[in-house]
Amino acid sequence: MGLRDIFSRKKNKEGLDLGLRKTNEGLFAKIGRALSGKTVVDAEVLDKIEETLIGSDVGTATTTKIIDSLQLRVAKNKNLQTSEVYNILKEEISSLMAASPANTVPEMPKGTPYVIMVVGVNGVGKTTTIGKLANHFKKSGLKVMLGAADTFRAAAVDQLKIWATRVDVPIVSRGMNADPSAVAFDTLQSGIAQKTDVVIIDTAGRLHNKEGLMNELTKIKRVMQKLIPNAPHEVLLVLDASTGQNAIEQCREFTKATDVTAIALTKLDGTAKGGVVIGISDQFKIPVRYIGVGEKMEDLKLFDKKEFVESLFKE
Repeated sequence: MGLRDIFSRKKNKEGLDLGLRKTNEGLFAKIGRALSGKTVVDAEVLDKIEETLIGSDVGTATTTKIIDSLQLRVAKNKNLQTSEVYNILKEEISSLMAASPANTVPEMPKGTPYVIMVVGVNGVGKTTTIGKLANHFKKSGLKVMLGAADTFRAAAVDQLKIWATRVDVPIVSRGMNADPSAVAFDTLQSGIAQKTDVVIIDTAGRLHNKEGLMNELTKIKRVMQKLIPNAPHEVLLVLDASTGQNAIEQCREFTKATDVTAIALTKLDGTAKGGVVIGISDQFKIPVRYIGVGEKMEDLKLFDKKEFVESLFKE
């Protein structure tokens, strides 16, 4: 079963424009002002576009690539019209963003659960994302189980239990201070016994001790692989888009600690810093798989690069 089967394309597009409204207003309107009164693209226009992209948290390195490409086009065509800038920016941004494997989930194994290990610091919307993911999988007819392996905080376990109740899926937990790898093992064992299709494992949300985090995540993986040799099938990093460049720093640290295979960016509806999606895609070459654009269950969207760029520049 592919992600497009689980996330309806029509429903996926609904709410995306609204969810990206603040970023759109910040980016589209400011670029519009930079082009106001100009007929051709000159150095002043390029400077203002650069300032706007950085202000939208695209990031300096990624912004430089976009501006350099725009300058090359201007050098080749001195009479490049400002009316062409939006299409050029859309092309350049699309080319920089890592292709998202939106059409399929990595091949789901037969006879054993598909295992997703979720990582990310506290407060980014990790538990909410897990709950929404579980809801999408369940609605598509799949059996889902959650594992509360973030045992560093009692609140993390309690919050995941609340989501398990809301979505009506089973959860395995041992409470606070339990061994996270033991929780993960128990969850997979239960998942196998109950012929579960998808197992989602929550993990500790802290970065204060990077070496400790790396060792913990490595141990969780090693223990899970005693039951399912290639688990986890996906390591999903959850980031809060509203933190802008801090999200990029978190991505840098977590990719050092473990093999992140996909990213979920939350809280895009509440920020004008949605440009961080572009910077993360460009700098880390890890596909953005999901974006959160609201509080409702259906507000976790499957990321589509083309739809995202179109929404950013929608007039």
